[in-house]
This record gives sequence, structure tokens and C-alpha cells, in this order.
Amino acid sequence: MSRVVLSLGANLGDRAGTLRTALAALAADGEVASSGLYETPPWGPVEQPPYLNAVAVLDGNRDAAGWLARAHELEQAAGRTREVRWGARTLDVDVVTVQGADGRPVRSDDPELTLPHPRAHERAFVLVPWLAVDADAELPGRGRVRDLVAALDRAEVDAVVRRDER
Repeated sequence: MSRVVLSLGANLGDRAGTLRTALAALAADGEVASSGLYETPPWGPVEQPPYLNAVAVLDGNRDAAGWLARAHELEQAAGRTREVRWGARTLDVDVVTVQGADGRPVRSDDPELTLPHPRAHERAFVLVPWLAVDADAELPGRGRVRDLVAALDRAEVDAVVRRDER
């Protein structure tokens, strides 16, 4: 049994519907908890519409590669294409961290799956929803999520706005 933290985002089409569908599909994998939906400005150098984001924390019988494969399945089901790095997308699912059956964080330097996610500590759109799901969460090698949120630029944190649509 492993525990995974997944960050989900969508900024094309029916954003809320896409996220709800992906979260419902994850429930079959043993969903522990998921955040509400948060509207956030796009991150990165490409101009695009705002995102809706969510975080899911799950326990399941997958290893890190299995969680990545599951993330790709969800993206494919939502019609995701990979044409522009950091571009607009119907669904993006990132594996943020995986805790192995032994309770220890899985570490990986594989370019296909770097764990923990190398930029999660910089992203309010990951950290704020994650903190809402687990007030005691820790990002391996970076510290407590609450401290990481506190260290971010306040304007960036304030730009992550909870939406009641769930």
C-alpha cells in the first residue's frame, strides 16, 4: 500500500466537470481525501486562461510508476494533448509525492517522474489545496506544507481562490 499526493488542474473546456470526473475516477483507487476546487492564475511563461486546481491524497496498491501511469490515463481520458510546455490543457495531473508501503517517501531522479515533484514547494496552486486536505502535510526534503505556504509571496497565495463548485 502506498500513499500519493496528486495535483490536478484544468483550464480548457468544462474545468470543474473535468476535475470532478477525474476525482470520481480516483475514488476507485482508494481516495482518502480531496480538496475543493481552487481558481488560480496560470503558472509559467505561456499566456492562457485561469485554472481550476485540486489536490487528492490517496492510498492504493500502486507504486510510483503506477501512480504516474494512472495520472496519464486520467489526462488521456480528458483529451489532454502535450503540444506546448506549460500550455493550456484540459487536464494536468502531477504526482507530487509518494509514500511507500514502508512509510518512507519515495525518491526518484528519473526525468519521467522526479519525486518529490521538483517545483511543488514553489506553487501555491499545489500547496494551498494540499494544506486544506491535510493540515499536517509535509513535502519530503522541503518541510511542512504550512511553512512552505507561509514562505511564498502573499499575493501568490491570495490568488489561489476557493470555489464552492465541487
